[in-house]
Amino acid sequence: MSFKDKLIESSRDNFFRKYGDRFTNVQGNVLSVKVERKSILWIFNKLIATIIIKPDRSKTVLKCVYKTHKFFKKPTFLNIFQGNLVIVQGLKPKKNSKKPNEAFSVMNIRNLSTKSDLVKVDDGGVKTTKKVQRIK
Repeated sequence: MSFKDKLIESSRDNFFRKYGDRFTNVQGNVLSVKVERKSILWIFNKLIATIIIKPDRSKTVLKCVYKTHKFFKKPTFLNIFQGNLVIVQGLKPKKNSKKPNEAFSVMNIRNLSTKSDLVKVDDGGVKTTKKVQRIK
């Protein structure tokens, strides 16, 4: 095992030790998307994307926030529209948080309607859950 592999493995283990209980994913339809871009002196660029998702087979809605910043270059974001089917991977809010409406922090978004990813992942394709209707 090379030094690079050991470094990657230790950083992955530390991440899962710190955030393992909060890491989750949600699949559903997009209800609303709001993307805000801010630039400070053409040097510091911020991107804040707020997405409201209705998970499959659920009555609740979930607010997801993606925040990023870059120096000199403008950060990119996916083209997501209302009604698109997406999988959002990220961290749930802390359980002992004082804020009742704290949002789900996004790490990756997979748009199943257009088959595009925010962060490219090689996993051999996405398998969606099948909807089963049970009649009593």
